[in-house]
Amino acid sequence: MIVEYIRYRIPEERSAEFEEAYRKASLSLAKAPQCVDYELSRCVDEPASYILRITWTSAKDHLEGFRRGELFPEFFAEIRPYVEAIEEMRHYERTAVRGAGGSVPTMYDWAGGSEAFERLTERFYELVKADELIGPLFAHMDPRHPHYVAMWLSEVFGGPARYTDERGGYPHMLRMHLGKAITEKQRRRWVSLLMDSADEVGLPDDPEFRAAFAGYIEWGTRLAFANSQPDAKPVQQAPVPHWGWGVAPPYMG
Repeated sequence: MIVEYIRYRIPEERSAEFEEAYRKASLSLAKAPQCVDYELSRCVDEPASYILRITWTSAKDHLEGFRRGELFPEFFAEIRPYVEAIEEMRHYERTAVRGAGGSVPTMYDWAGGSEAFERLTERFYELVKADELIGPLFAHMDPRHPHYVAMWLSEVFGGPARYTDERGGYPHMLRMHLGKAITEKQRRRWVSLLMDSADEVGLPDDPEFRAAFAGYIEWGTRLAFANSQPDAKPVQQAPVPHWGWGVAPPYMG
């Protein structure tokens, strides 16, 4: 991906019409398959200065795909009156230096830390062992298995990387599923019992947390289901996934 920055200088008396023009122009960006996202920001210290940020799938996709495509004429028609106000327009490559700040808690912290995930997996595997559908899959599980799964979930949701450091990370988790031939009914029961356990042990029940939590559980169990099939050819090396809030951040109000 490539990031385009365009810096404008717009007089105060034209600021409202400028923002409205980009609101209309953004409809073309929203339709463009070459556009990842966009944002128009106004400087607080110097209100005449605006920065437009557009993330493109590549510089070529922007310059050849979008600019030569059918959406560009309607986009440019809206912003044409402000082209002369451009002070800088460049493409930038992203670097590895990026991350989230501390203002938004991790899902691990929001849930209550490692103790919360230990409660969750202890109760979950109590239900699993008594279940007629998936209980047999865990009949001979290691007594420490609930603890190991709690370590995995903690790392996934932003906690310490203990599963990676102590258990071997993703490759080890993958080996636990290879050849198991999990059925869709078993996967669904696993999800259902885990959600029941989350209710029983008091994991946060706000919609934002539960939506993100359920999103990972669906994704993770579907991946495990696919990797467990006899003809599966899964990726052998990968990091432990890191799951965040997604669309809905934690509700603070």
